Amino acid sequence: MIIYNVTVSIDIDFEIRWLDWMKKTHIPDVMKTGKFLDCKISRVLSNNEDEYTYAIAYTCKNMNDYNNYQRNFANTLKKQHKKKFPGKFVAFRTLLEVVYIHE
Repeated sequence: MIIYNVTVSIDIDFEIRWLDWMKKTHIPDVMKTGKFLDCKISRVLSNNEDEYTYAIAYTCKNMNDYNNYQRNFANTLKKQHKKKFPGKFVAFRTLLEVVYIHE
């Protein structure tokens, strides 16, 4: 399994609007691509009161699904995010391979 993690720091004045948009629009659009199994949003706990940071973790079955997402969908979805909240966030992405799950 692959985890595509997007970490976003959002301006405090836009946090509620951004989180609502992520839940109702952006994440459903990403999930509609059919390349991911699930998505989890986590808030990074920090002492910085000027911004909020979230980690959005999308899980996919394999690298083929991830690469297909990147090739066919990612640019359009990134542009929508940037257009909706211009200059109000900073994002970075991390790709993880699950090597062990303890249940």
